[in-house]
Amino acid sequence: MAAQEISVHQLAQCITCHAWSPDHSMIALCPNNNEVHIYKLSPDRTNWEKLHVLQKHDQLVSGIDWSLRTNRIVTASHDRNSYVWNQEGSEWVPTLVILRLNRAALCVQWSPKENKFAVGSGAKTVCICYYEQDNNWWVSKLIRKKHESSVTSVAWHPNNILLATTSTDGKCRVFSTFIKGVDTRDSKAGSSSDSRFGEQIVQLDLSISWAFGVKWSPSGNTLAYAGHNSMIYFVDDVGPTPLAQNVAFRDLPLRDVLFVSEKMVIGVGFDCSPMVFAADERGIWSFIKYLGERRSSLSGSKHGSQISGAFGKFYGQSKLGASNDALEPSRSRGGVHENCINCIVPLKEGGSSRIRRFSTSGLDGRVVIWDLENQEDLSQYL
Repeated sequence: MAAQEISVHQLAQCITCHAWSPDHSMIALCPNNNEVHIYKLSPDRTNWEKLHVLQKHDQLVSGIDWSLRTNRIVTASHDRNSYVWNQEGSEWVPTLVILRLNRAALCVQWSPKENKFAVGSGAKTVCICYYEQDNNWWVSKLIRKKHESSVTSVAWHPNNILLATTSTDGKCRVFSTFIKGVDTRDSKAGSSSDSRFGEQIVQLDLSISWAFGVKWSPSGNTLAYAGHNSMIYFVDDVGPTPLAQNVAFRDLPLRDVLFVSEKMVIGVGFDCSPMVFAADERGIWSFIKYLGERRSSLSGSKHGSQISGAFGKFYGQSKLGASNDALEPSRSRGGVHENCINCIVPLKEGGSSRIRRFSTSGLDGRVVIWDLENQEDLSQYL
């Protein structure tokens, strides 16, 4: 990868999670403790200045999200609490969120309209939080008794109603989060706006191991998530009879994924190098290449792919199928990152759904900004 296509910044010894301000001039990150540090990039884009240290949590901050419209930061922590931070003058003022959790909060994300956010937890529950103007605080409604283990990731559908979750019980689920008085009935949202709060739309039993890093495509037509068994899953037509594919790879598992277009997904994890997956004209997903590794992946390496239809509570009959179990030669680990990548964040420009830049952070304390604009071999998928 050419030098101009990446930008590497060493901001801590270890980074748990990070998020960008709406104009991408500031970054909020957790340096693997109970604090959130906010840095601002210098005009020449070479140095970072630490502006703020947000200190309210008592334990590790496990999730950060910075809203694009309202410029609010939401944080979640192992101390079972979540805070919404509003900038008042030169200070960031926290507002406590009533989560009612008895286990750690593990992940958090604003909804597309930013009138709600979701918190996944080790208590086998998901908190859907919204603002109560009368009491000047954030309250939550809980989705209970659906997950059998910790909720590792949450992702909002573009319609602001559906929420996808992954869990260490190996399942991916989609729920309705419609809250009367907060959401409005929308014909564009289809039947999802008619569903009751907490109603499970679909349960996907594709993985036999822990599941992580769920994301929706920009249109909301495709769902992708990763399994701890070195597989990534793609689901179309999410509903009673979804169509699912899985792509197996021979390297270490992924921790998070990101759609950069309808046909391309970036996966990051324990292998230290972002992996590119793409769909061909038939809609068949496959592994394409690694980004920023020390040695290019061998073009002859093959990765298994299987496609199955009608996945829900049980597996359906195979509609299409292809697999290749050929072992690929070993390759050197690492590259730009030198340890596990645990967070990937899009850098959207001008409200466009198309993503050309994204950032990653990991246990090596680095934040890396990646630019796909000049990747000619990937242009057909962008």
